[in-house]
Amino acid sequence: MNNDLLFDFSVDKAAKTVFITREFNAGQSLVWDAFTKPELLDQWGAPAPMRAKTKHMDFKVGGRRFYAMISPDGQERWAVQEYTSITPKTNFKMYNAFSDKDENRELPGSEWDYTFSEKNGRTKVNITIFNESFERMESLLEGFKMGFTMTLANLENLLLTLSEQ
Repeated sequence: MNNDLLFDFSVDKAAKTVFITREFNAGQSLVWDAFTKPELLDQWGAPAPMRAKTKHMDFKVGGRRFYAMISPDGQERWAVQEYTSITPKTNFKMYNAFSDKDENRELPGSEWDYTFSEKNGRTKVNITIFNESFERMESLLEGFKMGFTMTLANLENLLLTLSEQ
């Protein structure tokens, strides 16, 4: 990981909100694509040794991504992301909930807000995650921080590879 790139992960437990800021040494258009195209998301969207697999994705307001994180022994953890707002290249919002393999959601879920900005060839992504349930957030937090940090490192490596092509 490039140590001079900004990375911040903080939690406001009272507000049931997680704040993540991560900088990438890549242009905004490429970083946006990595967050919004299933063929790229599947290359970085799960912490090793797990892998991500998108079953279907329709990136539009009201559209959904249905995907799984798959463990090396084949266990699948499914989730549904429903896009609630999209401003191309700069912001999108979604509602995220775990689900079963048939897309039956396990509520409560969380609301995610992604904002993208570029300065001097570096793209900063601000992610705000509001959890409907304090108990849900509390139970997921430790593993989530470690796993999400790993996936963002995967993304950094993918962006480096794509920038070199």
